Amino acid sequence: MTGAWNLVRLILRRDRILLPIWVLLLGALPGTYATSFFELLPDDAARATFAATTASNPSVEAMLGPIYGSSIGAFTAQRVGFLYAIVGLVNLLTVIRHTRTEEDAGRRELVAATAISRHAPLTAVLAVTFAANLLLGLIAAAGLSKTGLPSSGSLLIGLTLAGTGWVFAAIGALVAQLTEGAGAARGLGIAVLGAAFLVKAAGDGAASSVSWASPLAWGQHSRPYEGDQWWVAALFVIVAAVIAVPAYRMAASRDVGAGMVPARLGPAEAAPRLSTPLALAWRLHRGLLAGWTAGFALAGLLFGGAAKAASDVLSSNKEMADLLAKLSGGSSVTDLYLAEIMGVSAIVAAAYGIQAALRMRAEETGLRMEPVLATSVGRIKWAAAHLVFAVLGPAVALAATGLASGLTYGLAVHDLSGQLPRVLGAAVVQLPAVLVLTGITVALFGLAPKLTSAAWGALAVCLFLGQLGALLQLSQGALDISPFTHVPKLPGGTVTATPLITLTAVAAAFLVVGLYAFRRRDVTTG
Repeated sequence: MTGAWNLVRLILRRDRILLPIWVLLLGALPGTYATSFFELLPDDAARATFAATTASNPSVEAMLGPIYGSSIGAFTAQRVGFLYAIVGLVNLLTVIRHTRTEEDAGRRELVAATAISRHAPLTAVLAVTFAANLLLGLIAAAGLSKTGLPSSGSLLIGLTLAGTGWVFAAIGALVAQLTEGAGAARGLGIAVLGAAFLVKAAGDGAASSVSWASPLAWGQHSRPYEGDQWWVAALFVIVAAVIAVPAYRMAASRDVGAGMVPARLGPAEAAPRLSTPLALAWRLHRGLLAGWTAGFALAGLLFGGAAKAASDVLSSNKEMADLLAKLSGGSSVTDLYLAEIMGVSAIVAAAYGIQAALRMRAEETGLRMEPVLATSVGRIKWAAAHLVFAVLGPAVALAATGLASGLTYGLAVHDLSGQLPRVLGAAVVQLPAVLVLTGITVALFGLAPKLTSAAWGALAVCLFLGQLGALLQLSQGALDISPFTHVPKLPGGTVTATPLITLTAVAAAFLVVGLYAFRRRDVTTG
């Protein structure tokens, strides 16, 4: 393991901003869930009704996971179920970025020329991610205990969150060895995560043991606060180790820059249809666009199918219904639920927009942009081809989730013609706020290309303000930093053109500044 410690220090130096953000944010969320449940369900009768209604609806359990009791701890453990997928995604991307992406950029080969072992790079990134997940779990456990929940169950939730991160960090290490290129590794890793989520949803929705095949379900099957099955925590450690062993073996046997599964060679000459920058951008973005759109459509089917059930659950408690009516300004409980779902979908769509815009930086650092610009293709034309997908891609994804949600909810309430347009509009209205994040990414790409990844920090700030801002009683001025604060709460809310026009203008300004700066700056490789 010669050189591993120096690489650990390098990773911590490079991730000194991003790493603390996702550790603190994801670690703080479970405690906020518990606090909300204490406020919304103040007595045993309300909790019993909530538990019975939730447990009787397969759609809710497919989306959130099973519920094992009628205590605040049981409700919190169910709500945390969605965090397992987020933790898994963060760890996948982190490990791939510090392994396969480093090889693509040529930095891995430079590091390998020094006095380090072949195992040191993989050891360093796994050590950092494992330690970060353990810290995340301890923060979550401390936050849950502070709300008054039992320490034993709180610690179990923290350990299972950390364990989920360990398993998917190991999966990220494995796919990084299998594929030839960071893009293929990310695609394969996200496909594994998506399959795990579908298995979990199918098993939980049908109350079947099939969900045990997904590591995303193990945390809830450990039954925090309702039996505390500690042996499940050991399962994460065992599976992570089993996955990491072949990753280490492959890392030692393959060539730098190569994958265990060789890439399929293409034709010697490009087809005529790839003769324009837009056609080339389509070739590069089509897989990402298809994957995100399919994911949004599937999520929309689940959200729309659970909308009526969620309304029944929330309306079953008079105090809760009154509180939610006040919070929503008189809108129905269903409209409030759908508005919150569309808000979450917008955050995820912003992540897609950022990822699509970052493709320009990947092309630049991978030395694939300069040969294109050496032809008659201008910089603005090249960048605009990629921005078509960074701008329209999130729009397509939001439309997909809006259509799917409106379709399933409209069929459930026998009002397809009335509900489909409302839900679709609630999804599409989020687009101006999403484009602000895309614009920030483009502005960073043009003005400070080495800081382009800081766009993820901007998204994390928006997520923090949206999830925790109200609970932490931050001022309205602080909440207004997030563009998502200004989007009308649809369906059910009032639509005003001013904030939407303003957000669109801000996004356009960021895009123009980024393109202008990109046109004038030098091409960089680091």
